[in-house]
Amino acid sequence: MMIMMMNITGVVLAGFLVVLLHIVNELFLKPRSLRSKLQKQGIHGPSPHFYFGNIPEKNKILEQHLQVHHNYVVSSQQDKDKGVSSSIISHRWYSNLFPHVEKWRNQYGPIYLFSSGNVEWLVVSDIEMVKEITLYTSVNLGKPSLKSRELGPLLGQGILSSSGPIWVHQRKIIAPSLYLDKVKEMVNLIVQSTNITLKSWESRLKDEGEALELRIDDDLRSLSADIIARACFGINYVEGNEIFSKLKALQNLLSGNDAGIPGFRYLPIKRNRDMWRLEKEVNSMISKIINERLQQDAEEQDLLQMILEGAKSCEGSDSILSDSASRDRFIIDNCKNIFFAGHESTAITASWCLMLLAIHQDWQDHVRAEVLELCGNHAPDASMLRKMKMLNMVIQETMRLYPAAAFVSRSALQDINLKGILIPKGMNIEISVPILMQDPEIWGHDSHKFNPERFSNGILGACRFPQAYVPFGLGARVCAGQHLAMTELKVILCLILIKFRFSLSQSYCHSPIFRLVIEPGHGVILKITRI
Repeated sequence: MMIMMMNITGVVLAGFLVVLLHIVNELFLKPRSLRSKLQKQGIHGPSPHFYFGNIPEKNKILEQHLQVHHNYVVSSQQDKDKGVSSSIISHRWYSNLFPHVEKWRNQYGPIYLFSSGNVEWLVVSDIEMVKEITLYTSVNLGKPSLKSRELGPLLGQGILSSSGPIWVHQRKIIAPSLYLDKVKEMVNLIVQSTNITLKSWESRLKDEGEALELRIDDDLRSLSADIIARACFGINYVEGNEIFSKLKALQNLLSGNDAGIPGFRYLPIKRNRDMWRLEKEVNSMISKIINERLQQDAEEQDLLQMILEGAKSCEGSDSILSDSASRDRFIIDNCKNIFFAGHESTAITASWCLMLLAIHQDWQDHVRAEVLELCGNHAPDASMLRKMKMLNMVIQETMRLYPAAAFVSRSALQDINLKGILIPKGMNIEISVPILMQDPEIWGHDSHKFNPERFSNGILGACRFPQAYVPFGLGARVCAGQHLAMTELKVILCLILIKFRFSLSQSYCHSPIFRLVIEPGHGVILKITRI
């Protein structure tokens, strides 16, 4: 008996030591080793706390910046009395949202180190390294595991957060359904959904009189959600409304500053409990949609059907989806990815675009004239959209000034060499999108101004390095839905320009905010009149 007790004690102690060594390695040894390998190559950054990393310093810099610039988001009453104009709206919003990036970039250079909890980051705004990342097509450069862990309730292991063979398979399934020829077939559907929204605006305008003040961003979210629900999943917005609203709530909850702090996401605090509940509810609702489709004799060849067939083709013990639980998770996660990414970024970009056209009435008039010349009073078709050069320039400039994603992230799944720097396995890379797309050395002295004319000769003629234009990401992982997004934007803006004139309301408050995407913190409020 004594020997047995001693054996049990020995096993318990051995297990405890293994766990302890793992914790020490993850919290201290591994992060320190990664930093050391890059520091020896001349790359440095702020010194991290062994547990919180540089998160406390980052939050302190933000707090100090907000104290100094507390009037940033509030225009003076005198300016409001005069009306909102381009002179009081700054497009250099990133220095207010991410002052730590500017501070450390100035201090340590365009390539520096940063720690988020125990997760190490190589922050890059050097265009030469960005060019190499763009050209690096190997799966050895994947997505950081932090994304799937911290954003798991929202993205899981879907196409936006996965890496390796599972991502390759997801891309093969999803991308063909969003090729340009497939998107052209969706134009009529997009027109129909947009007209429903605009008829509601016309009805409200009729009740109000000659002019109507309207917060457009919520309506555009609903519109974009309806388009994605119908085009990709064979349901309408009413059926998907609860999913979209819960995904938005999840997005807001996941926008905190504690990503990377070890163990924090497991604590039963209210925010985490709310996330767990919302994740369970969203998964259940998507499962219901999937089960209804499986019970039908599906003739649709929409994105949902392609995901279902892609999951089925991967079943088997030797595949990447080895059991039914993996298959179900594969389907649900990719549905969530499309639901979220497919409607949120497009709606926000449309909102920013209308805000800029409301300020710059000359461009609003130019684009409207182009639309009327090509469409008359009729709805646009795919051939018309292709000819709309000015509208395309305006959308491109909007995405340059207000990209939906603030950062592009990658992770070295093996040791890789970029710009003569050995990036060790396990190191994450973060590219600051707004800094890249507003760098005066790349875009010229007016890089912080709205000037669609810069795109008159395409992206190649707009800047010194076309690799600096990354509104849809870069490299092999560029957004699979970019054709659908651009088509949606063109149709929505065309139909609005045909029917309405608009200017910014005096109650509009320019306050970009970061909630996983860059969105208007207080909405976009327009004053619209009927043409």
